[in-house]
Amino acid sequence: MVPEAGTNRGEFMRYYISDCHFFHGELNDKMDCRGFGSTEEMNAYMLKKWNAKVRPNDEVVILGDLSWGKPDETKELLNRLNGRLYLIIGNHDRFHENNAYRTDRFVWMKHYEELKDNKRKIILSHYPIMCYNGQYYRNEKGEEKTYMLYGHVHDTMDQRLIERFQDITRGTIRTDRNGNEVHIPCNMINCFCMYSDYTPLTLDEWIICDRERRKASGG
Repeated sequence: MVPEAGTNRGEFMRYYISDCHFFHGELNDKMDCRGFGSTEEMNAYMLKKWNAKVRPNDEVVILGDLSWGKPDETKELLNRLNGRLYLIIGNHDRFHENNAYRTDRFVWMKHYEELKDNKRKIILSHYPIMCYNGQYYRNEKGEEKTYMLYGHVHDTMDQRLIERFQDITRGTIRTDRNGNEVHIPCNMINCFCMYSDYTPLTLDEWIICDRERRKASGG
């Protein structure tokens, strides 16, 4: 069980990030086109951004595809990353199927999880879930209180399609159990590392990042 994240820096903070792909140098000129001069430069930059934000006692939920490296390379990486690590298993994560990889750095490794973050319900999956558990939940003020955090699709056409789905869903009106007409909530956030300049973010920071990114792109 993951404890609910606190808001006091004297306790701990919980961060989220996805698809770092440490050691996956091809992403510098293919797919993501990250633009680093080498795999080593990319790794060093991501490690610097991570540890500048995350303290040893903080939690980081990794939404899949952390490392493309060999067991010894990935072991060294895990030794250098700050924080208590939780892994939502991605399609490129080999930790759960290859005993050569170190797994003791992870509090747990799961394909799916639900947890609480400052009184909000969080759905965690490497793959985006369009109709997620608790999607319609609202608090006593009528505010939406469930978020679906995912990765996998990077910044691709698949992500554009997901954004279109969100716009259609949010623009759809339904009648709730009290007879009120309300817009359907759809709080799906892609925690792709490039969206945050490779920095793990809190839920509130991801909400702002997602909103500003979509506004800047006209979405």
